[in-house]
Amino acid sequence: MGINVSRTADLSSNEWLQRFVGRQHIAHDDEVYWNQLLNYNIVLPETSQDQLNLDSRLESLCQSFIGHNLKTGNFGSLVTVFLEKTSELLSLSDQESNLHVWQTFNALFIIRSLVKYINETGSEFQLLQHFEAMPSAELAAVETASIAIEATTNEQAGAAAAPLAPIIVDGAKFETFIDALVNLIVVIPVKEFTYHLHLEAVNMLITLLSVHLFAPQPSMDKSLVFRTVFKCQHANVLMSALLHFVSRLNEVPHTMFGSSSAGSFVFGIAESLLSIFSFRKSQDLLKPTNQAVGASSSLEICQQFRSHYPLANQSLLLILILTNHCTSQENPYRTSLFGCADSKDSPRSQQQQSPVSFQIDFSAVYETLSRIVTIDQATLLLYLLLHRNERFYRFVMQQQDLEHLVIPILQTLYNAPDSNSHHIYMSLIVLLILSEDEGFNKNVHTIMLKNISWYTERTISEISLGGILILIVIRTIQYNMLKMRDKYLHTNCLAALANMSGHFRALHPYVAQRLVSLFETLARKHTRLDAQLKEPALTINSHSTSTEQDGNASTTSIEGGSGANVFVNMSGSTPEDMLQDLSVLEEVLRMVLEILNSCLTNQLVYCPNLVYTLLYKRSVFESFRSHHAFQDVIQNIDMVVGFFSSRLQRVQEQRGELGVNEVLEVISKGASQWSSDRLRKFPDLKFKYVEEDAPEEFFIPYVWTLVCKYGCVHFSSESIKSVTTDIAC
Repeated sequence: MGINVSRTADLSSNEWLQRFVGRQHIAHDDEVYWNQLLNYNIVLPETSQDQLNLDSRLESLCQSFIGHNLKTGNFGSLVTVFLEKTSELLSLSDQESNLHVWQTFNALFIIRSLVKYINETGSEFQLLQHFEAMPSAELAAVETASIAIEATTNEQAGAAAAPLAPIIVDGAKFETFIDALVNLIVVIPVKEFTYHLHLEAVNMLITLLSVHLFAPQPSMDKSLVFRTVFKCQHANVLMSALLHFVSRLNEVPHTMFGSSSAGSFVFGIAESLLSIFSFRKSQDLLKPTNQAVGASSSLEICQQFRSHYPLANQSLLLILILTNHCTSQENPYRTSLFGCADSKDSPRSQQQQSPVSFQIDFSAVYETLSRIVTIDQATLLLYLLLHRNERFYRFVMQQQDLEHLVIPILQTLYNAPDSNSHHIYMSLIVLLILSEDEGFNKNVHTIMLKNISWYTERTISEISLGGILILIVIRTIQYNMLKMRDKYLHTNCLAALANMSGHFRALHPYVAQRLVSLFETLARKHTRLDAQLKEPALTINSHSTSTEQDGNASTTSIEGGSGANVFVNMSGSTPEDMLQDLSVLEEVLRMVLEILNSCLTNQLVYCPNLVYTLLYKRSVFESFRSHHAFQDVIQNIDMVVGFFSSRLQRVQEQRGELGVNEVLEVISKGASQWSSDRLRKFPDLKFKYVEEDAPEEFFIPYVWTLVCKYGCVHFSSESIKSVTTDIAC
């Protein structure tokens, strides 16, 4: 099948490439030439080093292309060839289309390589000029009312090329090219021999949208590339195709353009999106597991997803690009993703809700996300679906195997030292969103787990999913106090625990100990800081969290943030810094006390181990009984401790010293006679995550960093101007 292009081949001496980038115009209908140019096999770059090697071998050819194409229009001829071959694919059988698919892929690969070079070395305006450029003789004959797009001085200065001819740019050919890419993705069914063509089309869209990376001051409103992509009339079918590519998680074929069984190539949109793929689905990689997922394992999953499932990986990244840009205006891709519905839902139930953008098997999406949620981009997609797609949120809440989704998220938090701060933050937000549902908070305590090998702090033979969730969140709080010192992280951790607290049940003894120990650790910090402040005799005013009253419940909105606020900066030397630290610390202490109180008020009879721990650690509350910020809630804890202490004392007087089991027996009997009416009533703890006002400031740099770090398209890091987020895989 033509010329084999190895990773060391000297491309600059290839006669067909030399003609393409030379001074001579090549017509789009010169079949002899295009058949020669497009008959090659290339080993695609798999790493940044591979891409760097390819770029270096293409450098002289690309420079010649930049110098000549505005006069020859050869790039436009190649685009026309691609458009013709794409349209012809729809009418060919499988056997007839093998060669066509191969040449279409090769044409698209050359186009993408040139677009990438122009983006990295020039400007968006110059990119569009090359799309529209025609040979000089034809250019003189053009009579059109097209409106010329004027290049700014900065754009012209940024190009490493000869002065540009006055090319008329109306974006018509570019828009036709975008439509062809979308049609290729959504209409042509994915088969073994078309897999790489679909992958290349997705990579092409990512490369075009990467103009954002290379603009000194990117503006989506002024970008013709973004305007064209975001005004696409096929947003629903494109989003549907991309999410299907992700959910099906099909492994890359062993050959790029292998043979396939004979038959009609055209199945139509519905069948191409909903039918089972003709090649095998891997059953061995990325299986959900309760085993350890450490730093090396997370890295392995990241690498496996990129190398074994590149179409799913790139489709996921493209979904994130399309849905996180243009959030402050109408974005059809966001609307589409947030409006999709389960294909197994009855039409009647769908009609009773908001309009449906497209249908997809939610169980497949749920299963795939459970398998890959330990990688950043999967966590971010899960966040978008849970936060903005009410149908998917309800679907997840109804699942009986929530541990398959929740445990990998907990493992990400458990391995926080090896994870980036953005991934930790998004994982916590997902837990917070899940904890907003009362059914979830009840169910996690009914799902029992055995032999959690990845939790190494203590050997636990059996524990509920709710119990391990509490342990990991507490551990994250303690890690944050020592390392990250991020107030937003603390807020989300405590909000999740608070939402769950009214449903704590059958807490493992170790979980109860860690809950009380959290307060004890914070109390020691408070005592030390308070002692330091009393030396200069400073007055401390407490700071309380504002809440919105909703009947008998208190609903607090937790706004997302980028983690800029610092929590308890013990190194702060000024009294003002120390006062601020003390205020924040008192908020956290108050929240922990309210969490304990919520559990005692609603679930005391089901939590004997927590009562036992409070009896054993009653002294940690002594110094706070008279503190104005805590005394009301501590009165409730004191009342519970006093009630069970008196019962234990009476039994001890009769039996003598009691063992642990005997103490728990006394607590259980006492709990049956306990009435929560004795306690002071507080509003129910209910926290709801609310996305901040300008989410793009956080999400766009994050998404493009994921594209650069985890994607199959490798960009020149030296040319990138607009992404500063530093995330390591």
